[in-house]
Amino acid sequence: MGKNLDWANLPFGYLETDSSFVANYKDGAWDAGTLTTDHEVRISECAGVLQYSQSCFEGLKAYRTKDGRVVTFRPDLNAERMESSCLRLEMPVFPKERFVQAVIDVVKANIDYVPPYGSGATLYIRPYMFGSSAVIGVKPADEYQFRILVTPVGPYFKGGVKPITVRISDLDRAAPHGTGDIKAGLNYAMSLHNIMDAHRKGFAENMYLDPASHTYIEETGGANILFVTKDGNLVTPKSDSILPSITRRSLVQVAKDYLHINVEERKIHKDELKDFAECGLCGTAAVISPIGKIVDHDKEICIPSGMDSIGPVLGKLRETLTGIQMGTEKAPEGWVYTIA
Repeated sequence: MGKNLDWANLPFGYLETDSSFVANYKDGAWDAGTLTTDHEVRISECAGVLQYSQSCFEGLKAYRTKDGRVVTFRPDLNAERMESSCLRLEMPVFPKERFVQAVIDVVKANIDYVPPYGSGATLYIRPYMFGSSAVIGVKPADEYQFRILVTPVGPYFKGGVKPITVRISDLDRAAPHGTGDIKAGLNYAMSLHNIMDAHRKGFAENMYLDPASHTYIEETGGANILFVTKDGNLVTPKSDSILPSITRRSLVQVAKDYLHINVEERKIHKDELKDFAECGLCGTAAVISPIGKIVDHDKEICIPSGMDSIGPVLGKLRETLTGIQMGTEKAPEGWVYTIA
């Protein structure tokens, strides 16, 4: 069973698989959609996505559990978040039930690419939608394509989970009342220069502040942020311009219901950074990536949990959520969808 791949050494990158899913929106309706072995996208040179960046995407994973099942994690929430993105970008919504079914179908069609349990690798699932018809005046496209590709990816952390160093950014990732709370491709385009600049200067990520006052912590270019207080509470930033992470939402529930940790979602002033015991980023790819040091211009803030390993609270949180995903911990009702 499965492809003969070097699972433990897979990169976190794209590898073409057997099938993708594609559906087209035309004349006010979605077609039936189909699995396809054609991995090329053909659109007009004047397509809305090329002219005015009309696109959004999602990211989730399929796993092989300890007992051999193939499962995916909360795809219904990805469908709901994509609906929010589409509504904001004046794109047609791909119905939630069809979205979830398409995820299941495309994973089934590529079942041999789901890595074995314990390899550290997973099958990454990327649903996305874009304006496909020609648009020259500034307006929404008339036709759209919804696609799902899957690709096996290696562990996000090679050689274990090591704390990273991030910097406080002078640039913004989102505007007040803008598109920071949806998963629009344009949000990521505008953060690319800043992340490359951070990498060139030795930082793993940028920590963005609120765009209005530059005093409150928001998120990084691709992940939400978690803090742990010295008395063991979990704190997450609250803002209308933060993308609502499905991983963060799940970790918050795990913290409350499994680990009986007190959770606060509130505004966090940057002056508070020195007071936290642990800090980390959370998202689909890494689940939790610990932060060991935050650099605010000429000031270094060393997180007490250090640069050697993840802190005890975030470590337990990460272990519990990955256990739920991999089938070694009992999942809350409706979180895990069994595909095969």
